[in-house]
Amino acid sequence: MTARLPVTRALAALVEHATGRPCGIGELPRAKRKPGWEVASIPYTILDSLPAEFTGPPLWDWHADAAWSYQITSVGERVDQVEWLADRVRVGVVGRTDGCWSHDLRIPEGRAIDRELTYEAGGEPSVSASGAILSYVQRFTITVTPAA
Repeated sequence: MTARLPVTRALAALVEHATGRPCGIGELPRAKRKPGWEVASIPYTILDSLPAEFTGPPLWDWHADAAWSYQITSVGERVDQVEWLADRVRVGVVGRTDGCWSHDLRIPEGRAIDRELTYEAGGEPSVSASGAILSYVQRFTITVTPAA
């Protein structure tokens, strides 16, 4: 069975490439600045792992497929900002051009055999000490099979 961490890292890299904005894995994305690391500027995305599903042979068999689920939250200061970012995430993860995925999902020792948008909540406002923040939640399932 394909391990989850390589899929998570590959999906985060795809989201960063497709959006041109930073993506944090389970936390706010960080940017290297003098003298150290700081939270990246808005807009950005946060990738969280969700429960998974398994099909095929028993999990100890390396041929087993896995359906890894993720939530990608687009974060911004304005509605147009989060909708723009969510559009780019959607196209990046499940967009197709001429019958092929628009963006490659390169997984070491694995191959994505399906990508699915399973939930889209739209923009949700929240108010923090620093002002209004909007988030746009999307959930995706990536089905992976071991590379042959």
